[in-house]
Amino acid sequence: MTSSLQNGSTHEDSGRDGPAAPFPAGFRWGAATAAYQIEGAAAEDGRGPSVWDTFCRTPGRVLGGDTGDVAVDHYHRFREDVALMAELGLTAYRFSVSWPRVHPDGRGGRGAGVNEAGLDFYRRLVDELLAAGVEPWPTLYHWDLPQPLEDAGGWPERDTAHRFADYAADVHAALGDRVRHWTTVNEPWCAAFLGYASGEHAPGRVDPEGALRAAHHLLLGHGLAVEAMRARRPANRFGAAVNLYAVSPQTGADADLDAARRVDGLQNRFFLGPLLEGRYPADVLADLEPYGFAPPDADLAAIRRPLDHLGVNYYSRHTVAGTPGEAAQAASSPFNTRSPWVGSENVRFVPAGLPVTGMGWEIDERGLYEVLTRLHREYPAVPLYITENGAGYDEAPGDGAVHDAGRIAYLDAHLRACRDAISEGVPLRGYFTWSLLDNFEWAWGYSKRFGLVHVDYATQRRTLKDSARWYARVIRRGGPG
Repeated sequence: MTSSLQNGSTHEDSGRDGPAAPFPAGFRWGAATAAYQIEGAAAEDGRGPSVWDTFCRTPGRVLGGDTGDVAVDHYHRFREDVALMAELGLTAYRFSVSWPRVHPDGRGGRGAGVNEAGLDFYRRLVDELLAAGVEPWPTLYHWDLPQPLEDAGGWPERDTAHRFADYAADVHAALGDRVRHWTTVNEPWCAAFLGYASGEHAPGRVDPEGALRAAHHLLLGHGLAVEAMRARRPANRFGAAVNLYAVSPQTGADADLDAARRVDGLQNRFFLGPLLEGRYPADVLADLEPYGFAPPDADLAAIRRPLDHLGVNYYSRHTVAGTPGEAAQAASSPFNTRSPWVGSENVRFVPAGLPVTGMGWEIDERGLYEVLTRLHREYPAVPLYITENGAGYDEAPGDGAVHDAGRIAYLDAHLRACRDAISEGVPLRGYFTWSLLDNFEWAWGYSKRFGLVHVDYATQRRTLKDSARWYARVIRRGGPG
């Protein structure tokens, strides 16, 4: 492991010197990961298969035929990884719990059917984090649905929401005495629409009507899980993490304005409305009427549990045009897949002429500022956290160091956007960069790297990138220079 902050490059903070204007006292400086992307140990200690295990074994689904069977071996190397977190000065670590590691068959609840060997891993991880002075922030669902539940119909089936609540209760019973902050579901838009509409993520289905039911049941699962966990420990803090975008029309033409409304509706308001207002937006329901989307009104009360925080995952902006007859292109997969934009299949996503990351995603930090200030304007009472923000590139080690100036510039710009939002009263309480480690990047396999820490996948050697050293300095100073 190459880790010392005293070794390697002394890259300056994007050319800016001088003291940082501090973020609020108690601001959490973290990094995030997800179980399937880093843990490996795919069949150890009783873990059952997930939809991603199945998806990765389906020819043509994942670039290079890659799988998460080994990933970056965090299951065995978590102590080494926690030591890196402490060395960087992280005050919090957002990780996800593997549902099939806890409930291998997807079923159980209130102690029944629990795989204690799987839970023991998270007990050890939490204890290691606390001993290192790093606050654990678990996420209960980051897309690894147990395969037996998918075989029974998956998220389009209402029963899956109840099975999720059972699983959440069991994890909370094991860790709730040491873990205060909980995230239920991560990016339900991706899980529902990339998994069930476009087919580019697991389970790889193309079923627009089913995708809408999946999205609703993910929200319902969130509400049921919060209810179960809060009943046990009401002092714990509960939230969800949604991937939000600033959405801009290409022009002021009516078709482009309507395209922006539709995409904002399905990407942002479809989830914010039920979570924070207890309703779906009327215009979105009208867009989706041809698909028979008519969720029971009673579910909305279950979904709208009081949130202690809302997690915001932000990477880029959507610029859209309403060109009839041109299908939207899926942007999260290297393969030719169907549109995930149910009710907006003819919307066209257009470049705004900005620089891009190695993923081809445009870099638009002002979009993050717009998202944060909009949330504060519309939902002023909700504390906010950036639960994911980062950039994928293809850098490689050289001379014992990994120089990733592009990532530093990206993170620096987005942290400055956060500071601008805070200066206008936005209650932003923490920032988790994506990701701590290079890892399995879903349908892109191991071809893209988001980590502060470079991982040699053949040897599992960890090397701090320049961005890791830069981030450590940001944390020490309380903000970018």
